[in-house]
Amino acid sequence: MAASELSVVLPRVLIVSRRAVRKNKFVDFVGEYHLDLIVSYGAVPVIVPRVSGVHMLLESFEPIHGVLLCEGEDIDPSLYDDESNHLSPEEIEEIRRKHVSDTAIDKEKDTIELRLAKLCLERNIPYLGICRGSQVLNVACGGTLYRDIEKDLSRNLPQDKRVVHIDYDNYDNHRHIVKIIENTPLHYWFKDSLEDGKMEICVNSYHHQGVKKLAQRFVPMAFSHDGLIEGFYDPDAYNPEEGKFIMGLQFHPERMRQQDTDEFDYPGCTFAYQEFVKAVVAYNKKLSTSVQKPIKLNQEMEKKRKIIVRSFSLARNIYEGSSQMHPSKESDLDAGAEFLESNTALSIQQETRLIEMGATIRNGCSYLEKLKMNEEREGLARKIMGKMSVEQLSDLKSFYNMMGLICCEVLERKLQDIVNEVAS
Repeated sequence: MAASELSVVLPRVLIVSRRAVRKNKFVDFVGEYHLDLIVSYGAVPVIVPRVSGVHMLLESFEPIHGVLLCEGEDIDPSLYDDESNHLSPEEIEEIRRKHVSDTAIDKEKDTIELRLAKLCLERNIPYLGICRGSQVLNVACGGTLYRDIEKDLSRNLPQDKRVVHIDYDNYDNHRHIVKIIENTPLHYWFKDSLEDGKMEICVNSYHHQGVKKLAQRFVPMAFSHDGLIEGFYDPDAYNPEEGKFIMGLQFHPERMRQQDTDEFDYPGCTFAYQEFVKAVVAYNKKLSTSVQKPIKLNQEMEKKRKIIVRSFSLARNIYEGSSQMHPSKESDLDAGAEFLESNTALSIQQETRLIEMGATIRNGCSYLEKLKMNEEREGLARKIMGKMSVEQLSDLKSFYNMMGLICCEVLERKLQDIVNEVAS
């Protein structure tokens, strides 16, 4: 198969870039370890640039077969009802100085990633969150975060329970112990590496925040010795063979490699990516097979369809003033008028389409009356929406997009029922 055809055939995994400054200019980047693993298991990474306005253009990245969100800056505390009011201004400033590369809030990245996470949850699109990506998933479902593990968690623990989750001088080689929960995906991935009687592995991490309150739908998969959740998943949305995968890992399995080599610490390190891509491939196949074939009409129904289409075409020409109808042809409008009268419950898309076609001469006046009645409602709606935040408007738009899809599905089923009735 030609290389140019692979990007069309292979499923697409969206990954949002992270912004950095290079030579006094902003650049967007994604860690190559993530990209390499996604490609090696049979999917195509599609990078979503972190630039202003992209959160309003996510539909342009369709089809979306999977989403992988990884490292980045701290999530805006206002998005998860931050409870860290006990931290003094001096402590907050100390956190900013110590973690200067992570504490600069990136609201655009927050908006893009939260919208993608919610989209995955709405459509059951496979989602893998690594580090910040796991925190985004938890926040999207109503969970909260520790604003700073050292200040919020560690200082309240005895010294032997404290865990170093970040080492700026030893990024790749830093490790700490996590305890894996039995009968979870992590357990199955790392079971061959667990010592007898122990459920522990050493992981690489690089974060100063973490999950505080886990969203209700999730189940923990691992804890560090200080009690921090290091991995979680949705058991009701986990079955890679069926295209289901919703998971967050606070640690970095992609970086758990032996020094100066690409050999992983454990065979299970790559399983998160392998199973994620397996779910992506299955989701893509399920999506492809669920696309309904065009309805085939019998000869009589096809003839009626052509008559109705001709009726609307004639009406459009008259409406646009591009032609005059001979009196003897006026009866050709009847088919369109009858169709409208028998299908009064039209979707917004159908009404818009009929308006573009000129509707028909017969329903023109009633349509204008309907427009006048809706003007007041439309004005009120615009005022209300004008006061809504970008996040609220984005959620509202996603909701109505979903409603539109449902309407289309129901409409197709009803049309198929009509065809079957006529055929029988």
